[in-house]
Amino acid sequence: MKKESDLKKLFGYAGAYKYLTMCSWILSVVSALMALAPFVYIWRIIREVLAVAPNFGAATGLARNGWMAVLFAVTSMVVYLCGLVCSHLAAFRVQANIRSQAMHHIVKLPMGFMDDFGSGKLRKMVNESSAATETYLAHQLPDMAGAYATPVGLLALLLVFDWRLGLLSLIPVMLAFAIMGSMTGAKMKKKMEEYQNSLDTMSNEAVEYVRGIPVVKTFGQSVFSFKRFKNSIDEYEKWVVSYTKDLRLPMTIYTTAINAVFAVLIAVGLIVTKNGVTNDFLLNLLFYIIITPVITVTLNRIMYSSENTMVVADALERINSIMAVQPLSEPSAPKHPADNSVTLADVSFQYKDAKANALTHVALAIRPGEHVALVGPSGGGKTTLASLVARFWDATDGEVKIGGVNVKDMAKEELMNTVSFVFQDSKLLKTSILENVRMAKRGASREEVLSALHAAQCGDIIEKLPHGIDTVVGTKGIYLSGGEQQRISIARVMLKNSPILILDEATAFADPDNEVKVQSAFTELFKDKTVIMIAHRLSTVTSCDRIYVLDNGMIAESGTHEELTAQSGIYNAMWTQYGKAAKWKVGTLNA
Repeated sequence: MKKESDLKKLFGYAGAYKYLTMCSWILSVVSALMALAPFVYIWRIIREVLAVAPNFGAATGLARNGWMAVLFAVTSMVVYLCGLVCSHLAAFRVQANIRSQAMHHIVKLPMGFMDDFGSGKLRKMVNESSAATETYLAHQLPDMAGAYATPVGLLALLLVFDWRLGLLSLIPVMLAFAIMGSMTGAKMKKKMEEYQNSLDTMSNEAVEYVRGIPVVKTFGQSVFSFKRFKNSIDEYEKWVVSYTKDLRLPMTIYTTAINAVFAVLIAVGLIVTKNGVTNDFLLNLLFYIIITPVITVTLNRIMYSSENTMVVADALERINSIMAVQPLSEPSAPKHPADNSVTLADVSFQYKDAKANALTHVALAIRPGEHVALVGPSGGGKTTLASLVARFWDATDGEVKIGGVNVKDMAKEELMNTVSFVFQDSKLLKTSILENVRMAKRGASREEVLSALHAAQCGDIIEKLPHGIDTVVGTKGIYLSGGEQQRISIARVMLKNSPILILDEATAFADPDNEVKVQSAFTELFKDKTVIMIAHRLSTVTSCDRIYVLDNGMIAESGTHEELTAQSGIYNAMWTQYGKAAKWKVGTLNA
């Protein structure tokens, strides 16, 4: 099967605007050829001057030829600008369509896709890849069309006036083209891909580093605490230095060749005219010396357009790599859950590129309205299990059911309305408190939002804000603490009023005062809900109906707090250690 060209891919995003792109090429070619006309009139001026010398007053055509040169130069510029208008209209549409289609596709992907891919890398790929296509279509493609048309016109001029000097002018050009081919071939394409990969890695690691700055500052660590970020910078440095050294010699030869055309002509001119010079030869030599700088400019345009073509090809491949990720399947005939029970039937799950399962043959049944907790050592699979219930991912094997219906057979909207997730590090958007809460239920009235905020114990937060619930978070010094943001997020969940709640360390970053209020909010929130809690602070799960202990992706123990502490198992050991840690804190404070 023939591979679709990059230009055809771009035209697929352009729609009817592709005809504007084609129009820009035609106008650019016309402009490039018209730009050569002034050189012909300059040749006429030189010819007339040489013919009448030293009686220059006899030259009657200088003004007319001069004005004709100006007219063609100005007309060429106007035609070129018209071509740029056409190319920009098409380029902006392509860029907008790429971003729009990419973002529409991303929102259909599994919710865990962002964590796996990396938000920094994804942002860079969508923004910079689409921007690369805009620059390419708006400027580089029209310039490329003109750059390829110019040598054709130049070749005609070079061979018409004096074919011998014309051929001499082409020798450095042919050498430059050969060098250019070595710098813009398949090897360079691979180098360009490596370059973009290194930039993506640095961008992603930089985002993670910035997010972790509070931890670094708290514990007085240096940048070396983030070895991956530093390593990505070191790798980029090695690549750039190596790449520069590889191109040092060919770039030197190329630059010398394209700038040496006039030098070759002068050398030949000195040899030919050592026994005398004719007006015709001098006229043609001067003309060739004047026009050959155009060759230098044209070759540079072609070389940089070839490099930019590789950049765009790489950008499209990156966009296509996102578009190639398959979204979660949508049922043709959605089923509706009978209740808010949750069942995992022999569920196994393995992350992409992982060597071992994150979950292995997990089976559990949570009755409607039951409150359960997931505890265990870090990396045991707690968050993964909860993510499968919310369908952040699809199970590799087995079935995840809500109300007796496989989550794969539920409509996406109904699943999102059925399950709410409260993360340990909730974030608010840079908009009003009202709109932040209203995200859970579009069209909710102010009264409904206020009621949810009140139930989430947010009264003290609203009172201190200058404009109440209309205050925009993140502007003019309006910032909320982690615990306050968590309570606003809980208000959002209360407004949504989903029958199933999943809490992933929801009080991990709350101070004692906020934790009391968050726990009070949970008391209201948990009424008539099926609740799945992920917790390391075991004091928060002692009242749960059932506790599941996960270890190495499997359920090692299950039961009530009393039942598990009566056993000599993992939970009892964790509870003992938790008690010792609590006593140590108290003793340290008393000391």
